[in-house]
Amino acid sequence: MALFHLGRCDATPAALSFMERNKVDVLHLLTRYRNGDWGKLDAEDIEANVNAVAYGSRILASYEYNGEKLWIITEANRS
Repeated sequence: MALFHLGRCDATPAALSFMERNKVDVLHLLTRYRNGDWGKLDAEDIEANVNAVAYGSRILASYEYNGEKLWIITEANRS
């Protein structure tokens, strides 16, 4: 079940290259993110995300593939 609205989805050229290089399924990754699987975050960032979902702040996630990181960020206004 989706925890929040993703808003507009954009990707930088570097992110697109990363996903192609690592054969990342974008739809699967966004579904994980939207459902509260925020990858490798510390406890403080996870708590911030839980509060962000409840109160409308910025949400972020960090996923690792082959030693590289990919960040997803949803702005507070969900734009």
